[in-house]
Amino acid sequence: MSSAAATEKPLTRNAVLVMAGACGFGVANIYYNQPMLAEMAASLKDPAVAGVVPTVTQVGYALGLLLLAPLGDRFDRKKLILIELIGLVAALAVAATAPSLAVLAGASLAVGVLTTLVQQIVPMAAHLAVPERRGQVVGTVMSGLLIGILGGRVLSGVVAEYLGWRTMFWIAAGLMVAMFLVLVRLLPRTAPTSRLKYPALMRSLWHLFRAEPVLREAAIVGALLFAAFSAFWATLTLYLASPAYHLGPQVAGLFGLVGIAGALAAPLTGRLADRGGPRRTVGIGIVTTLAAFVVFALAGKWLVGLVVGVLLLDLGVQGAQVSNQSRVYALQPESRSRINTVYMVLYFVGGSAGSALGALAWGLGGWLAVSGLGLALALIAAVIHVVSARPAVARVSA
Repeated sequence: MSSAAATEKPLTRNAVLVMAGACGFGVANIYYNQPMLAEMAASLKDPAVAGVVPTVTQVGYALGLLLLAPLGDRFDRKKLILIELIGLVAALAVAATAPSLAVLAGASLAVGVLTTLVQQIVPMAAHLAVPERRGQVVGTVMSGLLIGILGGRVLSGVVAEYLGWRTMFWIAAGLMVAMFLVLVRLLPRTAPTSRLKYPALMRSLWHLFRAEPVLREAAIVGALLFAAFSAFWATLTLYLASPAYHLGPQVAGLFGLVGIAGALAAPLTGRLADRGGPRRTVGIGIVTTLAAFVVFALAGKWLVGLVVGVLLLDLGVQGAQVSNQSRVYALQPESRSRINTVYMVLYFVGGSAGSALGALAWGLGGWLAVSGLGLALALIAAVIHVVSARPAVARVSA
């Protein structure tokens, strides 16, 4: 162990909770826009908002993961997080004052890039946790992140309904200022685990992808499931505002409350992963996601059907996500930020594609087309999950 590593403080329960909270408040920034799409489109008098804003936000997140997240292996993650927070405050302020879709899209892209600070926190937690509790710690931090995804939709739906979408972005900027002040005092420092220069650090991403079959499988399956997840959430507001329901953004945001069950189940999923069964829980997550889109297709015209489907969708996608992360973080301890980069870049490329495909499916065939898209994506994930198990079984028997 290096002297720098020896100076790292043990990961206390309070530190884990701070990390979970920071992930939640941070990641919410890329989901605030989803319940507000109809309001933003009306305000800016541009129907393209519904497809462009969530898509560029997810693209920005993927770019930030690719270009910034690997730096966590090279520098103190705390410093990186604080620098990104300063930029995030500025990007949210631009979004709040955007006079056109072009400016809003640019600000949304920047918000996506800088919100990747949460992807410094998750590998930091895995790095500082003792091995026998790594899955549980990652699950706890991920539960904060997932609650932020869901709670962000609830908050923005309510704020947009009563105060307008611009106010929501100002509130988000204020929350990031408060988060900066908390993390300056309470976030632990981490020592670098790599001395690679930035070009070599970036080249190593491709090497990791080629060298680790578990990473490839987990990333592709995760991307497909998140594409299905994003297709649903990117079109839910449009569906609820359509003649089928005539409901506003507040109701769309409140659907996030249903998914809290999936977030609260994350620590349990992490404990199951610690006991040696992460691959099995990934399979359960895929099946649960398939069931969600069957419910959406057959019963989505009733609110109770949407509620049941959202519950299944969040349980399935988030359970598979935590289990996949437990698998990949165990691969190369010195490369956790880069492994996380490979996994999460593909994951959010999937999310971006899902948002765009969801908007396209909505335009072509409405809610049934969106449900069919989600079902198809989850089925492809299931096939990959089953097929990729065969080489592993053969190696074990050999």
